[in-house]
Formats: sequence, C-alpha cells, structure tokens
Amino acid sequence: MKRILVPTDFSTHAENALKVAAKIAKKQNCEILLLHMLEIPTQMNDAITGTAGIPEVMLFIRKANETLDNETQKSFLKDIPITKHVQFEKASEGILSFIKKYEIDLIVMGSHGISGLEELLMGSNTEKVVRQSKVPVLVIKNKDFEFNNPHFVFASDFTNEIKAPFSKMLEFASIFDAQLSLVMICTPNSFKTTRTAKKILNDFIAEFELKNHSVHFYNDTNIEKGIINFANDVNADLIGLCTHGRTGLSHFFTGSISEDLVNHASRPVITFKI
Repeated sequence: MKRILVPTDFSTHAENALKVAAKIAKKQNCEILLLHMLEIPTQMNDAITGTAGIPEVMLFIRKANETLDNETQKSFLKDIPITKHVQFEKASEGILSFIKKYEIDLIVMGSHGISGLEELLMGSNTEKVVRQSKVPVLVIKNKDFEFNNPHFVFASDFTNEIKAPFSKMLEFASIFDAQLSLVMICTPNSFKTTRTAKKILNDFIAEFELKNHSVHFYNDTNIEKGIINFANDVNADLIGLCTHGRTGLSHFFTGSISEDLVNHASRPVITFKI
C-alpha cells in the first residue's frame, strides 16, 4: 500500500476518517492524499480554466487551500507525507476520477449515514463511491477507530468470485494483526443446512493461509440484519464484505448490501470490489 485517499469536507466525520488514515499510513509508511471537492456554479467555469478572473471563485480556491493547510498541521499527521488537492467536480464523480489518476490503493471516508426518503431519492456520496470504486473503501462512522488488534468480521457467501477480493481483505487484516471472524449469513431466501454451509466455507478457506481466525454461521431474516446482529453479538470493531458495484436499474431492483451497511451500521465498514 502506497497511497491513501481521504476526501474531506472539513466535517467531524471527515476528521475521524483522517485520523484512521493516519494510523494506517504510519503502519504502512505510505502517503495520504487529502482531497477537497469544490462544486463551482457553471457560470464560473471560465475562471477555473484561467480565461476569466471571477473573484468569488478565487476566494473559494484560496479558502479551500487555507483550510487544507490547517488540516495538515494537526498533531496526529506528524511525519506523514501528505499532498493536498482541490478538485472542481461533483463529489462522488470527482473522487472516482481521482483514484484512477493518482493510483490510489485505499479510500478512507467519513459518513454519518442516511435513511428514509433521503436514502431512496439520492443516496450519499460515500454510498456512490462504495458502489463504483475499484479499490477498497473504508467508511468511518461516528468516532475515531482504534486499530489495535481489532476484531474484524468478514461476511460473505464464499463463492469463487470473491477469491481475489478475499486476498485483499487478508492483506488488510494482516496489517493490524486482526482477529478475523468469517461468517456466512443464512436467511429464509438463501437457506443452507449447517452441513452444507460448513462445507462451502471450509472448502473456500482451504486455499488460503489464515491466522487468528474463526468460522461462523448465523441465521437471520435478511443478510444486512444478520451481519449487523452478528457483529453486535461478537462486539466486532470492523465489518468487511465484497460489493458487485451494480448500477442503474439492476442496482435499483436488487439493492446493495454493502451500501445498506454503509448507511445503517454503526461500526466502520470496509468494502472490496469483486
């Protein structure tokens, strides 16, 4: 891991994400790229390209850079290489284009979660990034998170298609010497006998070298509730899972467990793209 992207809107949630990114950066000796998105009105675009000098835009740029400067002076960022970026684009689209341009290895984002009509109509920027990012996305919720031998719950159906993201998850878990709980959620719509579930999971993990892990099977009314309830039962520090990144009508009709968890779980969530 070489580069961690932390998008910031200078909120408390974004600062919590930055604190976590700092801990990862120190362990991995990597760089943090701190990104602030400015959504400039269309009529001001000429100023951005240098063909006109609109004072309001210049003020926005100066204030954003000043605030980024203040962010980088915080004590928890001492001795970490940091580069500051201001980008003019809608937040989620800008973040996704940024990770391609700068070859980002991990995104750490803050989120307060959304629900109800707001969730149905628009979702959150964090949710959109989780859906479409090709690199792992770590979403930090209400407070700073201590990475000191964390209890890491990874939920999956353990099919062949998740072998590549599973390897990435193991690399992430090894950074912090995490206690790993692998869980398969069984629901009325995806019922498996205990014998069948054990065989699927044990056959899957036989191909990997695992340390400090346990396997579990958990019954619940749906997968999202099962993951959240299991994480609560074992007092997990972090939840991990894979995402297909569906878009359009497919996403509308099938939904996304990873996005639901990002919105509704109180614990940090990390997603790995299939």
